[in-house]
Amino acid sequence: MPDFIANMEPHWAWLSLGVLLAAAEIVAPGFFLIWVGAAAVVTGVVAWVVPLSIPLQLGIFAILSFVALYGGRRWLKANPITTTDPHLNQRGGRLVGEVLTVTKAIEDGRGRARVGDGEWPVHGPDTAEGAKVRVVSADGGVLVVEAA
Repeated sequence: MPDFIANMEPHWAWLSLGVLLAAAEIVAPGFFLIWVGAAAVVTGVVAWVVPLSIPLQLGIFAILSFVALYGGRRWLKANPITTTDPHLNQRGGRLVGEVLTVTKAIEDGRGRARVGDGEWPVHGPDTAEGAKVRVVSADGGVLVVEAA
């Protein structure tokens, strides 16, 4: 182990851990690591102000992590994060209500329709090529359509 790590004051280790966890939250967002990182930073500040043994610091960190996670979860339940675009990452869901042109006749419930500059598989009633259909829902990567 390098000397600078072996000789590091515990509060610097806690503060470093808190910053690393906050950075990890930015890289891999999940809204979990930020609470544990906050607990590490508070533990580091407490250890800096009051000289504590390592086991006591670990206990404080464990308690603060639990309190931060529980409090964060309760706050998020009471104040859910809403979006202005609920179908942001659901391209099929964004197409509901759109009128498309059938490019491969829908036979036995399956066919293809033009979406922008591409084609998507569609399910729906038998429809001739060139007919217009309206998207009523999306089932994964397949659009469910009805006659327009």
